[in-house]
Amino acid sequence: MPVPPLVARGLRKRYRDTTALAGFDLTVEPGSVHALLGPNGAGKSTAVNTFATLTRCDEGEVRVAGHDVRREPAAARAAVGLVGQRAALDEILFGAENLVMFGRLHGLSRSAARERADELLRTFGLLEAADRKVSTYSGGMRRRLDIAVGLIRRPALLFLDEPTTGLDPRARNEVWQTVRQVVDAGTTVLLTTQYLDEADQLADRITVMNVGRVVADGTAQELKRRVGGDRVLVTAPAHADLRRLAAVLGGVADPELREVTVEAGPGGGAAALTAAVRALDAAGLEADDIMLRRPTLDEAFLHLTAAEPAPGTQRSEGAHR
Repeated sequence: MPVPPLVARGLRKRYRDTTALAGFDLTVEPGSVHALLGPNGAGKSTAVNTFATLTRCDEGEVRVAGHDVRREPAAARAAVGLVGQRAALDEILFGAENLVMFGRLHGLSRSAARERADELLRTFGLLEAADRKVSTYSGGMRRRLDIAVGLIRRPALLFLDEPTTGLDPRARNEVWQTVRQVVDAGTTVLLTTQYLDEADQLADRITVMNVGRVVADGTAQELKRRVGGDRVLVTAPAHADLRRLAAVLGGVADPELREVTVEAGPGGGAAALTAAVRALDAAGLEADDIMLRRPTLDEAFLHLTAAEPAPGTQRSEGAHR
């Protein structure tokens, strides 16, 4: 059985009177994108810094690619790549020069660094821009090059910290495709992001943390189901009898919005939508609009992190980035 790229057990970390991690556990499976979500101050940065050997916890154990970060920090560091929120690129240099420079800093020979640079530029569609200054790159191109830098040493695990912050929709899609390519090439990704649609699109599994501990873990669909199932929303015409409409549909009326909400049964949302249309037709009733409403990851996130931390127990993450 493959060794998980990351296993954390019972992590605890305090900064004077504030608690950053309070018994945090995490397992990341190989060949996956695992998203770590949480509100500001939840402890995400402390956790990732611990995984990357940049911070030492007071209690607990972390293994990266099988290496204990306390006893084997050099081996653990060699197994990871870290891409922060801000691109670590020299804008005066060409794209290829940046990759060669970082390859040399990581101990590669000049020829090996050039070979690896060419490979990464080709993989991420940047070969034509290899001899252009990074200052001329678009936001998406810079981010793809930054991710390529994090892959110089072919790490088992890549940490991506909010990789699409500030990018337009087209550039975000470019980065998402790059992340998928990274996993296809054999590197596992641990993603932190404030964009929940990004986690929904990319993550095989999501861990939600708050106040230094895990509050939920599962696939995006599993987390969405925590806030309920599919619903059918029927908007009534101005002249309609809302009570009759609700009775026919077996739903709950909202007079203010002039809507009837029907909870989907065991057959799911598609079956409920079909049944609602048939019921309206059989009763000779009309609707201004009818739509299927599925729970969103945003709703699940807000529901799971609704509990506020006790005063003085959680610090701002930015203070110890």
